[in-house]
Amino acid sequence: MDTWLPSLITATPQEGFELAITLSRRGVKYTQPDTEVLHKLRPEYANSAEGLTAASQVIAINFQTVAAANNYWRK
Repeated sequence: MDTWLPSLITATPQEGFELAITLSRRGVKYTQPDTEVLHKLRPEYANSAEGLTAASQVIAINFQTVAAANNYWRK
């Protein structure tokens, strides 16, 4: 297994948000490792308000985690 996430610490909130997106995408990849199935299902959720809302919620939850790990970028 490769180590791709050495830390949740980021320099800025923007980097933290990008990390949250990466965490979310990696979660999907781990849950469904078959890329053929992922590509087949993409049109369904890409055109679904519920699917897009659910994806946004996952990103938001991951961003909360990253923000807390970074003490909300307080100096």
